Amino acid sequence: MVYVKGSIGDVPLGGSDEENIELKKLVGEVVANEDEYDGWEKLVRAAEGLEGGLNRNSSPQAITFTREIYNRFLAKFPLFFGYWKKYADLEFSIAGTEAADMVYERGVASITNSVDLWMNYCSFKVDTCHNTDEIRELFERGAAAVGLDFLSHPFWDTYIEFEERLEAQDKIFAILGRIVNIPMHQYSRYFERYRNLAASRPLNELVHESILAQFRTELDVTRMKSELEIERDLRTKADNSFLEGFQGTQTETTKRWPYEQEIKRPYFHVTELDETQLVNWRKYLDFEEAEGDFTRIVFLYERCLVAAAYYEEFWMRFARWMYAQEGKEEEVRNIYARASALYVPISRPEIRLQYARFEESTDRIDVSRDIHRAILDMSPGHLETIISWANLERRQEGLEAAISVYKTYIESQDCDIYIQGAMVAEWARLLWKIKGSVEEARQVYKSNDQYYLDVPDFWVSYLQFELQQPTSAATEAEHYERIKQLHQFIRSSTRLAPETISGLSQHYMAYLLERGTKDAIKLEDANKNIAKESPAKEYMRLDMEANGPLSVQKQVQANITENGKAITTQRAANGQYYQQQGEQSTIGQVSVQFRYN
Repeated sequence: MVYVKGSIGDVPLGGSDEENIELKKLVGEVVANEDEYDGWEKLVRAAEGLEGGLNRNSSPQAITFTREIYNRFLAKFPLFFGYWKKYADLEFSIAGTEAADMVYERGVASITNSVDLWMNYCSFKVDTCHNTDEIRELFERGAAAVGLDFLSHPFWDTYIEFEERLEAQDKIFAILGRIVNIPMHQYSRYFERYRNLAASRPLNELVHESILAQFRTELDVTRMKSELEIERDLRTKADNSFLEGFQGTQTETTKRWPYEQEIKRPYFHVTELDETQLVNWRKYLDFEEAEGDFTRIVFLYERCLVAAAYYEEFWMRFARWMYAQEGKEEEVRNIYARASALYVPISRPEIRLQYARFEESTDRIDVSRDIHRAILDMSPGHLETIISWANLERRQEGLEAAISVYKTYIESQDCDIYIQGAMVAEWARLLWKIKGSVEEARQVYKSNDQYYLDVPDFWVSYLQFELQQPTSAATEAEHYERIKQLHQFIRSSTRLAPETISGLSQHYMAYLLERGTKDAIKLEDANKNIAKESPAKEYMRLDMEANGPLSVQKQVQANITENGKAITTQRAANGQYYQQQGEQSTIGQVSVQFRYN
């Protein structure tokens, strides 16, 4: 028996030697990229075709392999309703009715609001089951799950056809009575049939007893009427109430029609939705929320989250809307759990982090920690998650617990130098912003600067830290000298991209204008060898270098190249200066966005 490595490679191949060569290739493609739908589709198709098509006489190996492929494929892509039907059909041919039933049950649990899947399941039950009550129970489950869908008419037609076989006119009339109140695509034909059928149904089936009694009191009792006349008048009143209801349904359908006709792909697929579709879903949800019917709002969200299952904005929106409803904590938890465990790719972790925050808000701190761990298991070194976890620990256990999280991941082999440098900056920010210790924060920057000469986030954070320190008349000169030397070090000694250095220089230039004094500060510059330069003069020089015409910029670059040896010497001197200012880091050798606060 042939085996291949990988998450689905543990499954023994189930074909002939020739078939197994192709299967092994297809399995290998899926193992290489389990998020790629096309590879799975080819593998499923190949598995179905083993031994010329599977049936109850196929080999156990082929049957086992195909079941495993279907199970793993549908665990990965549970919203593909068509594959649930194909799998159920396959099980019916292999193992019979009960096995197919089990697949259908898994299918409708995975994609509860699929009109097609419920219709197929109910049709299968009608064809294979002789228990009328059991079939009706299944139809009622389906009606609760998909009955409100704007395009649910195929399901309702199947339900009515079943009752027609049994000649159950009372059941048909009751079903139609429910349908005529639902805004849906083919509402008018159901109403016409309902109205026609009403003429032959007993009065007590037309309206509720209390309404019937009200109709009787409204009749002109001063005239003597026969029972036949009374019944005729009551039926007229009932029919008028039907017409009023029909007009209400018509109005509700018309209001939804503009949104419904813009839904081009109501089903799930791995390909992206175009922006027009996304805008339409946003507007449709806005409309339904404004209407205020809880059941219809939830139903529309569930429809949206089939077509847009990979878009975390709609999961976040659903969770936030549900959070605004009173007493819906479990429903909110379920939304976050479904999005995190099944649908939104791990490459977009924001929904999972929001889930962790939600659990923290309900005092389930260990669950919140577990969610962070789960993200980092799948995406080791993910900076946003590490920062979120550190802040969780800071809120729950204090500053040292947060710093401990950063130190753990700074020393981890899972984090590259850019992530590490960004975490060092976050560590310093905690000491500055939370502990209020400027010197401790500065020491963290100084003792680590030699390790992160390539890391933009470290230097962005460092410069912003120094720029935002307050000054007084007594300290402004010291403050200026410190920032000037840091800026010179960034320009001459780091290995940042020119555009990054230019961006940092722009912040420094703004500082010169906003907080610089008239006094000059003496600082040797290996490139220009400036003895003294006031903030205003330094600003003009930097402005010339950064924003001057191309000829000036070329000359500046030529001067830098010509003085390369001096720059190298000054870099070494600057490096020695900064090492003298702080301790050497014992931390091993990452990127955040600019954060100014």
